[in-house]
This record gives sequence, C-alpha cells and structure tokens, in this order.
Amino acid sequence: MTAKRSRRDFIKAGAAALGAAPLAALAAEPADAALAALDPASIVARFAALPGDVGFEIRVPAVAGGDDFVAQLQADRRLFCASSLKTFALCEALRQHDAPDVVAQLEQRALILDSSIWSFGSPIYNPPDLYGMVSLRSALEAMILRSDNTATDMVFKAAGVANIRHFIAAAGLARTSVPDSTRALTGYLCGAPNYASLDWEQLLAVAQQPMIHPFLNDVQSLASSAGDFVSYYARALQGEFFAHAQTLQEFRRILTLCDYIYLIPLPLGASAWGKSGNADIEGFHARCFAGGMYSHGRWMYFAFVINWYAQAASDPATVDAWRAAIEQSLAQLQGALGGQRPQLAPPLRAPPTTGSAHRPT
Repeated sequence: MTAKRSRRDFIKAGAAALGAAPLAALAAEPADAALAALDPASIVARFAALPGDVGFEIRVPAVAGGDDFVAQLQADRRLFCASSLKTFALCEALRQHDAPDVVAQLEQRALILDSSIWSFGSPIYNPPDLYGMVSLRSALEAMILRSDNTATDMVFKAAGVANIRHFIAAAGLARTSVPDSTRALTGYLCGAPNYASLDWEQLLAVAQQPMIHPFLNDVQSLASSAGDFVSYYARALQGEFFAHAQTLQEFRRILTLCDYIYLIPLPLGASAWGKSGNADIEGFHARCFAGGMYSHGRWMYFAFVINWYAQAASDPATVDAWRAAIEQSLAQLQGALGGQRPQLAPPLRAPPTTGSAHRPT
C-alpha cells in the first residue's frame, strides 16, 4: 500500500486526452479531494483477505501535478496471468501495421487456418472443424473476444514471437514472459521434449499425458506482475506505442470486446478496456484481469492477479470473491471521482468460463 509521486513521463492527464483542460481544472479540486480522502487500505483489505498469492495495483494519475492515487499489494510479484498477456501480441501486431489505413491492412492480410496452427481452447476457430483463410483483423478480435488459442497462435506467428518479446523488453516489463505459442505451452506443461514443434496429432496425444511442469515457470509461461500491466496500459491506452491515431483507435476498439468487462462487471457509466485470463486444474487456479477505465474525465489503470491452490478442479467461491473485490474497488473509485455513491451493476451468477490456460483435455 503506497502513494508514489506522479509518473508524468508515461501517464497523460485525462483532461489532456479530452482536449478540455479548463473544464477538467474546474472539476479537479473536488475529485482530487475525494481521492485524497479515500484510504487505499480499504481497497487493499479486500484483496488481502483472498487466499493464495495475490498481486494488484490500481493507479489514478494526478491532474495538474500532485500525487497519483495508488492502491497496491505485491504489485511487483511475478504470477501466472494466463491469457491476459495476449494484449502484448495485439499491441505488437498493430505496431507492425501502424498507419492511417491500419484497418485496411489488417483486413487484407490473410492467415492460414488449418491443422498447422490449431490449438486447444479455441471456441471461435473450433478445430478440427474450421479451416481456410481468415484476416489478421478477425484473428485479433477472436484472440481478445473469446481468448481463442488458435487465433492467438496465428497472431503470434504473424507478428513473430521474437518481436513480441522484444517489444515487452523494450517497454521495460521485466517480469513479463510469453511462450512460443499456446501449442508449445501445452506441450511443455505436459512434458513433450519437442514442445516447440508439435504437430496437431502429436498435440492431441501429448494432451492425454499428466502435467509435469507448473504453469508458472521460466521456460514456457504466461507470467507477469500487476505493476508491469499498469505500466503498460498507462502508456498503450494513451497511444505511446503507436504513431497514428487510427492504430490507437483500433487497439482500444478490440480491447472493448473482452467479455470480462461485462462478467465482473465493471461500474456502469465508465468506458473500459482490458484482457482477462484464467487457469484451473486440481491444486492450482489462476485469474487475471488488467486494463484501464475512463470515468468522470479521469483515467485509471488496474491489474488484478490471483494464483491459489484449492484441490478441487474448480473453486467458484474464490472466483466470486475476487470478482467482487474488483467490482467494489473500481466502483468506490468511480464514486470518488464523480462525487457520487458508487453504482454497482446487477450481480451475475456463475458466468461462463473465459480464458485459455485450462488443463488440456
């Protein structure tokens, strides 16, 4: 639980993003006063009560100087974050097509969909029943909307995993790592010596084997920290990694498709962007949700990660408690920014599973 000085080198004020500084200045005093009166400990306590290993950070950049509002717990801890890391593949793919006609480029770039790229956890591309050619834009959308793993491997191949890793390193995200592909991740977890070159038939066979490596490892993993996510989203959502406004618009558009925005759900009346991830096997579970929100003329950036060790194959009670902590905390902040009582959306019960890092079946 800390309150650090404003990191103006990579966070831009919400008023500047709107181009409405005079109006923002009038609203800054009451909003900042409400934030100053909000004790981060009230937010930290919700996450500290959860089981297992928890890392989170929420940051509201200050307007016109002053301090950021920060609530965090173990924000530098490297944890398994599952499909939340697909946002880095999205960002790098868009960077490679960064231009005023970025949408046309993405639509025109055709990718092969067949057994050479099929992977488990693909509710949209549905191997082995779908094959042919699809656009890179469609693959990016499927990767974020339903966390489709076949789409993800298509994007990793098109963008180049070495390029994705170089982008992550250049952005200073030292605790973040991605696998060669989701197919390679499955192969490694299940002990295949040729995990990097498995074909579809070999993948089907390997998936019948017990897992011998943990999800969180230093070879093939989807790992990061809450702090890395907040640092990244605070820059990416403001366009720091793109040269053209059209590319930033496409990046933001695709990130609005993530179903977790609505399954948690995030506060009513806010614009939200993000990517989720999850994993469940007997003895290990993970959830992650990271992104940004814009409400009452102000930006906030967040990342929530939990790895825990319930022996059952699923643990909906912990998932519900984690989701509730997120919803209540972001609504509390939205209320402080707007000078209003937080408005919670109607609760959802037993939402469908989303993400991609489940035990291969």
